[in-house]
Amino acid sequence: MSSPPSLLMVNAFIGTAGYKTLYQELGYSVVTEWSERKAISLIRKTPPAVIVADFYHQSDFRDRLSNLESLLAAMQGSPMTRILVFYEVAHQAVLDTVSARLRIDAAFPLPVQEDRLRTTLQAWLTTPRESI
Repeated sequence: MSSPPSLLMVNAFIGTAGYKTLYQELGYSVVTEWSERKAISLIRKTPPAVIVADFYHQSDFRDRLSNLESLLAAMQGSPMTRILVFYEVAHQAVLDTVSARLRIDAAFPLPVQEDRLRTTLQAWLTTPRESI
């Protein structure tokens, strides 16, 4: 019997944790990390099947546009991992700029439509990354 696919929730600001039960119902083994640095350390050791993360922008970021750029850059070397971000609509332009440089497989504005989230994650369970 194979182990369930892993899903890493990176909760920094918005709070993706509200969907943990949904992730588990779909068959994902869920790991939660509150720090991007610790999340990067985890994914370098064992890349998960999916990362779900909060995306936000603050104008006082010194050397980056968003909270996730370091994490996204680290994930570019793990093409089998799918990346899903939740974001505030007000941050759409910044998200577009970041996603033009770094891979994001799906982005859902808040409030997240749970049926859309479920459909996306189910599809990712049944469609191997290499066939996309």
